[in-house]
Amino acid sequence: MRSAFRSLEISDPRFETERLRLITVKSRAFSGRGDITLHVPEAEAPLPVAILLHGVHGSHWAWALKGGVHRTAARLVAEGAIPPMALAMPSDGLWGDGTGYIDRSEGDFERWIVEDVPRAVAEALGYPPARLFLCGLSMGGYGALRIGAKHGARFAGISAHSAITRLEELEDFVEESPRLAGGRMQDRCALRTILAHRATLPALRFDCGVEDPLIAGNRMLHRQLEAAGVAHDYAEFEGGHDWSYWEAHVADSLRFFGGISRERESCII
Repeated sequence: MRSAFRSLEISDPRFETERLRLITVKSRAFSGRGDITLHVPEAEAPLPVAILLHGVHGSHWAWALKGGVHRTAARLVAEGAIPPMALAMPSDGLWGDGTGYIDRSEGDFERWIVEDVPRAVAEALGYPPARLFLCGLSMGGYGALRIGAKHGARFAGISAHSAITRLEELEDFVEESPRLAGGRMQDRCALRTILAHRATLPALRFDCGVEDPLIAGNRMLHRQLEAAGVAHDYAEFEGGHDWSYWEAHVADSLRFFGGISRERESCII
């Protein structure tokens, strides 16, 4: 099969550990190379794929090597809590401290996630995903909310942990001002994006730790969605803005996605 990319490098299975596959692909979205860590469980194809977006200062390896998400997924599958699914963990494009997963002068980092990552994952798996889910933490939570809402035809479910809800909140985490990103600011607000695409909005959940500095924004988004009559699940837990929280609660996202997968399968039957 001819690749859709000018260059695509995939790790040799002989040297992979814990079924973690590494991919480097040249993206037209930002005229450079992007990295993806892919966890592929032992299961029959085709599998659903959950795309997990990292936060500022991180990269494609963070969810696996700081949060152990592949081990969490394997445990949940073994317990029968979720069906098998592949986990795709892309870099954000690696511009500055964090791209915000948006279209900016340095590159279209939203397009990278929406178009290139699923195509690269399909080539690495050897088949198209059965369905796609989108999840993220902090900056990645912002990306999941915005991108998932805008592209509801692509994603069956959205989940966010400790999410930035407005682009301006990113200023507390990065050196480069997100206000210089350009584009329409109304397209940079999670609430406005969700409301603009509510007709095609996938199943949605998000959560935040009560000691997290972003808790006020998450609570406000929850109240605003309730007032607008937008269906969603929202939860608060003990914890702050750190990996101990995300390692514990990514399981909630995987269970959420697993429930959607099982509902779809039962409908097909």
